[in-house]
Amino acid sequence: MSETYFTKEHAGQGPAAPTLVLLHGTGGDENQFFNLGRQLLPQARLVAIRGDVSEGGALRYFRRTGEGVYDMDDLAVRTEKMAGFLKGLKSDGPLIGLGYSNGANILASVMMAHPELIDASVLMHPLIPWTPDPVHGLAERDVLITAGRRDPICPAPLTQALADWFGAQRAATKIAWHEGGHEIVQAELAATAEFLADFNHG
Repeated sequence: MSETYFTKEHAGQGPAAPTLVLLHGTGGDENQFFNLGRQLLPQARLVAIRGDVSEGGALRYFRRTGEGVYDMDDLAVRTEKMAGFLKGLKSDGPLIGLGYSNGANILASVMMAHPELIDASVLMHPLIPWTPDPVHGLAERDVLITAGRRDPICPAPLTQALADWFGAQRAATKIAWHEGGHEIVQAELAATAEFLADFNHG
């Protein structure tokens, strides 16, 4: 499988600028978080990746057979493809991922398979419906999970379990809850901006 995607990009300011990878949710595209990325990290190189799997015309990053039921073989293949693509983005600056829903899920899967690759991640409304094996190499990574306590797609107990798993791997893990569902609210964006502030040089 070719390690290429359709992307929308914005050049960073200098070779040590962070690279911010933006991953949309099901039915989104490379434009979903592009302007947000520019607001969050104005100096960063932005790479917004369009999902290459279609589910009834809705773009995704891997296949599923139902709501919350993943095609695990396809996820494994797509995780390696994404990891290969992200390796090609490595530069002198940190590599940061921001993903929502399906985008958060592929991002988390890459971190589990290649913990050395991504320096920091914002996982918005992730759903990892299994218990991952322990992973060495996440101790120096920063993870922010944002979620709704009443999210019908990503149940709060599974979100908490994922945060606990990252914490058990000694990743610096934070979780920002809101009282709603699967929608992104202003408090999440504020938490994300605070989380990324340390990378906002210049």
